[in-house]
Amino acid sequence: MMSKPWNERTGASRRSGRQSAAVACAVLAVLAAGCTAGGGTAGNGGSPAPDAPVRQGGSLVIGAEQEPDCTDWIATCAGSIWGTYIMQTPTIPKVFDVRRKGRDWTPVASELMASEPTVTVNGKHQKITYRMSPDARWSDGTPITSADLKYTALQLRDGKDIFDKTGYDRITSVATPDDKTAVVTLKSPFAGWKTLFSSGYGVLPKHILDGKDRHALMKDGYTFSGGPWKIQSWKKGTSVTLVPNKRYWGKQPKLDKVTFQFTSDTASAFQAFKSGQLDALYPTPQLDVIEQIKSGLGTARSRVDAQTGNLEALWMNNAKFPFDSAPVRKAVAHAIDRAAIIKKLYGPLGVDQPAQSFLSPIVSGYAGSDFSAYTRDLDRVAELMTGAGWAKGEGGLWAKDGRKARFTIVSLAGNKRRELTEQILQTQLKEAGFEMRIKNTSPATLFGKQAPAGDFELGLWTLVDQFPDPALSNTFSSTSIPSAANGQSGINFIRARVDGLDTPLERVDTELGEAARKDASRQAEKIIADNVPSLPLGAVPNVLLWSRRVGGPISINPAEGPWWNLHEWGLAK
Repeated sequence: MMSKPWNERTGASRRSGRQSAAVACAVLAVLAAGCTAGGGTAGNGGSPAPDAPVRQGGSLVIGAEQEPDCTDWIATCAGSIWGTYIMQTPTIPKVFDVRRKGRDWTPVASELMASEPTVTVNGKHQKITYRMSPDARWSDGTPITSADLKYTALQLRDGKDIFDKTGYDRITSVATPDDKTAVVTLKSPFAGWKTLFSSGYGVLPKHILDGKDRHALMKDGYTFSGGPWKIQSWKKGTSVTLVPNKRYWGKQPKLDKVTFQFTSDTASAFQAFKSGQLDALYPTPQLDVIEQIKSGLGTARSRVDAQTGNLEALWMNNAKFPFDSAPVRKAVAHAIDRAAIIKKLYGPLGVDQPAQSFLSPIVSGYAGSDFSAYTRDLDRVAELMTGAGWAKGEGGLWAKDGRKARFTIVSLAGNKRRELTEQILQTQLKEAGFEMRIKNTSPATLFGKQAPAGDFELGLWTLVDQFPDPALSNTFSSTSIPSAANGQSGINFIRARVDGLDTPLERVDTELGEAARKDASRQAEKIIADNVPSLPLGAVPNVLLWSRRVGGPISINPAEGPWWNLHEWGLAK
């Protein structure tokens, strides 16, 4: 599974318990919309219907809450999920897409492939054979070949400053017997092999990038494409504009142009949406968003889905005082009323239960519920703290060896939902004998500098699953702590080193049998809950709004975002 911090939507990823269709209906009821068994579509008294026919041509302007830091998708600077949504998914080809089958989201071979990749296991080695479509080509007319897949594999395996090497670090060789066939050999079985060349990375063009500085060529936008859209321009601080890739071998876009306008201020974004300056929004479900929706959006249409890949959590830096102590981490977990927080944040949307796992709703079949043991219990807080040698001191704060139980939380500046969460936490923790200070910052600083370097004590952000495959290793395995040894790869920003955890995490990654993977996943989750390296808060529902000008089959893909099928959108007839 590939995961990223949701740069507002900001996070990285793994989650818990699936929300029911009833919850989705409750959410939609707030939006004055109808509910379907699939979890959520309908409109507020206006046409066209979401799947209404569209005309050819025209343009749309869509609001985007965050601007990505860069577009070198395999580098650590590309941690923003918004970059994936608005530029990567429309332009970078990948081996597997994520599509809905019944109630579940599952990998399916993409148009890049001539057929589903095949897998063979010989002893310890696993071989994956990829056969690519003879029609697949880049926007300059050059065929997409096995050489592109090999180039991408080696960039990820051997490169420096790679966001996450999970799976790619197992590659021993990539054979290219012909232009359209690649055979990847792994040194050990990898159960999540479908995430390779899919998820957050895809396949990159060797003929353009090989022998050159990939990062320099890609980081500020790029002219090539292997998807239905091309990046026409990226005006830093203002907008990104996409135009059709005329050489795309699949379905051509209906629209002539789509502009994503950066609108980080929620109030301004809604005003622009109401006035018709923006045709669609994908807002973070914070309080002012809920209030705006409840107050009425005219003939706008809406979709809310609680079956997401988003998990918000409190991230405790296990290498920093006081979170380098397991008893303190457990005491903090018992000092917090997570249910009250989630009800306050998402109660109006029908979501009022905290997450009891670090696995998101889209992979909830592998999740346990071990964090249900952590409810607010001040007697238990006192028992844990005194047992670890702490005593209440001046101002009612816990103290030990001359140091007080004082720490700083960091999240995203200007995010009202996060600020409210921090205020509630501050009050609850103070009553339990902890002093929490607040020092928020920008997404670029938090996810580009502070978090990877471990330069924080307590963090509040969301992890976003980009593939429906269970994996906690890139968040909690000791081998995923960014360091010189692993090329600064991995998102174990909390520096967790939990005894006995790496083994079941490795089993989740290597067990090819479904039952064995589930068993290993639940074993890992129990160890995580027993040690509380961090604390899950809740799944974050997705909200999509669009105007009556917009037609086409509109839906939210929890892995690929709301614009996964933007080429099918258009102006309604």
